[in-house]
Amino acid sequence: MERILRIDMTRGEAHLEPLPEAYRLLGGRALTSRIVADEVDPLCDPLGPHNKVVLATGLLSGTALSSSNRLSAGGKSPLTGGIKEANAGGNTALRLAQWGIRAVVVEGAPPDGQWRIAVVGPEGCRLEPAGDLAGLGNYAAAGRLLARFGARAALALIGPAGEMRMNVAGIANTDPEGRPSRIAARGGLGAVMGARGLKALVVLDPGPGAGPGMAEPRRWREHARPYLQELRQSPAIARYRNYGTASTLELVNKLGGLPIRNFSRGQDAATEAITGILMAEMIAERGGMVSHACMTGCAIQCSNTWAGPDGREVTSAMEFESNTLLGANLEIFDFDAIARFVSECNDLGIDTIETGAAIGVAMAGGLVPFGDVDAVLDLFAQMRQGTPVGRLIGAGAATVGRVLGVREVPVVKGQAMAAYDPRTIKGNGVTYATSPMGADHTAGNSIGAKVDHLDPAGKVALSRELQITAALLDSLGMCSFSRAAYAPNEGHFLELLRARFGAEVTAEDLRAMALATIRTEVAFNRRAGLGPETDRLPEWMREVPLPPHGAVFDVPQEELDAIWQEA
Repeated sequence: MERILRIDMTRGEAHLEPLPEAYRLLGGRALTSRIVADEVDPLCDPLGPHNKVVLATGLLSGTALSSSNRLSAGGKSPLTGGIKEANAGGNTALRLAQWGIRAVVVEGAPPDGQWRIAVVGPEGCRLEPAGDLAGLGNYAAAGRLLARFGARAALALIGPAGEMRMNVAGIANTDPEGRPSRIAARGGLGAVMGARGLKALVVLDPGPGAGPGMAEPRRWREHARPYLQELRQSPAIARYRNYGTASTLELVNKLGGLPIRNFSRGQDAATEAITGILMAEMIAERGGMVSHACMTGCAIQCSNTWAGPDGREVTSAMEFESNTLLGANLEIFDFDAIARFVSECNDLGIDTIETGAAIGVAMAGGLVPFGDVDAVLDLFAQMRQGTPVGRLIGAGAATVGRVLGVREVPVVKGQAMAAYDPRTIKGNGVTYATSPMGADHTAGNSIGAKVDHLDPAGKVALSRELQITAALLDSLGMCSFSRAAYAPNEGHFLELLRARFGAEVTAEDLRAMALATIRTEVAFNRRAGLGPETDRLPEWMREVPLPPHGAVFDVPQEELDAIWQEA
């Protein structure tokens, strides 16, 4: 029997309860959003006592199936003011599912204001004091916890930014080697966890053979192999394995949609210094890991480890979004500098996208110069110290823009855009505008579609389908890159679900679940006060042309407004 773990931080109690039948075929994003919609007042203060943090495993999590163990985190976002789901790799979802836990719901706050950790193991869950961890960065905190509870334990923890309740704070999860580098980063959910007084969730290793119940083990084995073969044969997956997600930079720069100098240009020859191919070559030369699995058993292995000139590991992982928002967007084209920034983000427990965008806006507002590596490192130091300037950056790009009087701020619903300028990559612009999550590319990324990205025609329909598929995969616990196997043959996923649950799930059932999830999220946002007027890109993106194509975002607003109407 799968269960829900409820942690009441006010009472200092934790207990397991049976998974309700209504939630039996809900996992990941579908389950976090359903629980948040069922239990959280949409009008509550995101950092107040009535919000909750929900961590959920996917419907296919808990096994060695490649790319199936992403952890969804949900709650009301302090950044957008609406519902939020952010997910991450690492081993936390795997360990929770191995213990038969579909979701963890954290509520309340300790009346004494002291930090706690929650430890999941054979006797359920217990809360322990964590005063010795307060103020520690994620690397030091994870090191202490793994030394205490074993290297095979999995952690979900917050860094100093989460403790200080900064809007850029995420929830860091440990990878198979124990690095706290896989962050459910978007939307400020680390601040919500910090407001609960929970420094870390520790999930012990249940030992060999542990896993979720399997209704038809033979059927599972029959369909796990062809799914894996489909995944390995995908050219896109081969590219990610060889060059990581950083290989996307060349494509987006070629299309003229790469954010450069606070989204003021879409292309720059200087990006030749930070291409995915060059990055892979430098990693290999320095003895880092060109290809690395962020979760146990993943065959995609798009992660990596970056080593400095001395061959010592600096950080994991160097990815497209981080290299762009913390690099090109700041006019910094230096891998070693970007690696230091990524390491700081991991240790502070913050979103590289939101932080990079916030610093870009700060540069546009004259707070620090573009291209100044030392100035950026000083901003990270100020965030760690909690100075007024550090807290300003920690509040996110929208707040930085308001404080410094910058109009050209790349946000939707208060959340920063990812590394695809929507004036050129117009399908992503539709996703940014209409996803209930705010400007989140993972909610429906169109960059891989064989379309004319500059042409506004058909982009609403494209985004709608991609958003439904993204919600579906998020609910299964699958990495978004598994779409490479889902798109040509969804039958593998259906058979795996049937084997797992003994339920004859259909493609229509999965689509209906995904669409219902999105509509649940939209309804929550409406009740939270995020009306239809929030489902749009910033006005300036319809007016200010983006070089080199002189493009503006010109998808008709009436098409955007109709995207989630009944069809």
